[in-house]
Amino acid sequence: MTAPLQDTVMAQVRGFMESRIVLSAAELDLFTLLADRPMTAQEVRDAVDGDIRAVTILLDALAAMELLIKSEGRYRTPEEVAAALARSGAESVLPIILHYANMWRRWSRLTDIVRGAPSEEPTVATRTPEQFRAFIEGMHVLAKRRAPGLVEHVAPGDARAFLDVGGASGTYTIAFLRACPAMRATLFDLPNVIEMARERLSNEGLLDRVTLVGGDYLKDSIPGQHDLCLLSAIVHQNSPEENIVLYRHCYDSMASGGRIIIRDHLMSGDRTAPRSGAIFAVNMLCGTSGGNSYTFDEIADGLRKAGFVNPRVLHEDSVMDGLVEARKP
Repeated sequence: MTAPLQDTVMAQVRGFMESRIVLSAAELDLFTLLADRPMTAQEVRDAVDGDIRAVTILLDALAAMELLIKSEGRYRTPEEVAAALARSGAESVLPIILHYANMWRRWSRLTDIVRGAPSEEPTVATRTPEQFRAFIEGMHVLAKRRAPGLVEHVAPGDARAFLDVGGASGTYTIAFLRACPAMRATLFDLPNVIEMARERLSNEGLLDRVTLVGGDYLKDSIPGQHDLCLLSAIVHQNSPEENIVLYRHCYDSMASGGRIIIRDHLMSGDRTAPRSGAIFAVNMLCGTSGGNSYTFDEIADGLRKAGFVNPRVLHEDSVMDGLVEARKP
């Protein structure tokens, strides 16, 4: 191993250190706490009910990373950091960071999982309400930036009945309804997620154009005759066999000639590209019993087995933005 390669690998190995510092700061909500006013380490310690030595070391590390400013013994969150990391920030990514903090615990078992230990799949029953909301809100943080581009690639045209399966709090539903004023939508997700969607869609003034349906997409049929169906960041959670069940439920809910769109990682034939997809497959290994990042051929095979025809790639993948389209004959 050459010296430059050694340096690269060691930098990758040490990467967990700064990651863990930010995750802990997010869990303690320090960026929100210190956005309101500068505070001493003792004041922070009192606010989080922590240990003064540990709190001081963590705050100093965050200041060294330029995520906090330390001046005259007091710490504060800079405005640009507060916008991104404080709970009240207009473009805050705090929810997805809290989701990553939950992922950390599963990833720490990777060696045992590779040796044959079962993954610890998070479920509605095992997640706390706070963890579940962090997950759903985190998905919104990621999706709202991608949604306009996805709508453009899909080109909904004259589609009027849109189905968003596993649609979370409605980010993509909102984007399609904004782009297509004559469109109505059905959002299908777990019952407790549906209530989060109801809240967001109501705030957006779109609730009257959406039918909210609670259920399990692997067990329950989906009502309606839709001409456009979206599975966004869903198929990676499932085994190939589970995806065929899901595709068949979508097929049964669609009108003849309707299109199904899958947004997810699209792996190369040898599964080494894109890099983000290969790493995400490890996330599925740690957090699901059968999930994976799939190749186009694997997705296309499942769609055909469910009855769809003419699967094709609409957009190549780089960061889970691959798009596959197929039609119901």
